[in-house]
Amino acid sequence: MTRNPGAGPTPVTVLGLGLMGQALAGAFLRAGHPTTVWNRTAAKAEHLVAQGGKRADSVRDAVAAGPLVVVCVSDYDAVHALLGPLGDVLDGRVLVNLTSGTTTQARETAAWATRQGSTYLDGAIMAAPGAIGTADAVVLYSGPRSAFDLHESTLTSLAAGTAYIGDDHGLSSLHEVAVLGLMWGIGNGFLQGAALLGAAGVDAAAFAPLARKGIGMVTDWLTDYAQQVDDGTYPALDATLDTHRAAMEHAIQESEFLGVNAELPRLIKSLTDRAVADGHGGSGYAAMIEQFRKPSGERP
Repeated sequence: MTRNPGAGPTPVTVLGLGLMGQALAGAFLRAGHPTTVWNRTAAKAEHLVAQGGKRADSVRDAVAAGPLVVVCVSDYDAVHALLGPLGDVLDGRVLVNLTSGTTTQARETAAWATRQGSTYLDGAIMAAPGAIGTADAVVLYSGPRSAFDLHESTLTSLAAGTAYIGDDHGLSSLHEVAVLGLMWGIGNGFLQGAALLGAAGVDAAAFAPLARKGIGMVTDWLTDYAQQVDDGTYPALDATLDTHRAAMEHAIQESEFLGVNAELPRLIKSLTDRAVADGHGGSGYAAMIEQFRKPSGERP
């Protein structure tokens, strides 16, 4: 735990007690940190108070309770609505914002916090509330390295996978969006497959084990894909984009034949068509990165 000389574990304030905020406060309490909490609906703090937390009567009182303030609310507008009226009470404190948002919002909030005399860390939670405080949780932080180093051991109470990723405050939000895109891609791919098989009377539960194996196979490709992306060369180690494109046409035809929505495979094929038009028909699948790097709507 982070300690103040002679003062014991670092006191922590948590603002916002939705499902995630409650999980954050609970993890700090389990790790032995004096934890002050505030929420607009005070009743949400009752079980945390029963665990030893202190419920503040106001946001100002909560922030004033300790040197480390963690906020996790619905959006950045809510962050500013809570903290904007506080004036100099943030002066000298480290503000850790674990609210989801954009890189622009993170950087603008960092500049605002600096004007209040606060040191700002932006964070991204890569875990469900139930995983907070366990080895399964990952939380990324960006901002001044000195502030992260000062409170690293306290923040590790939230996640074994606690990582500092750079001094650009926007990096945490950017990593979160990247991982969400990965989650949606995998999830939508599974649901599209389940819809296809469901049209033939195959239960999704029967498809799930095969899907897990398929996802594992793709996971094994990622290290090589990453190296190809960084090198800018895309050898066809398994199949060319031309071969993939033919298979995509099969997916479209099967979807249409079975009366299943074909928009997802059509979108994927349209991007692949552009890659082939750019001369990547004989390249490996990682060449698709060139399409994702282009602004939306740009055509070859």
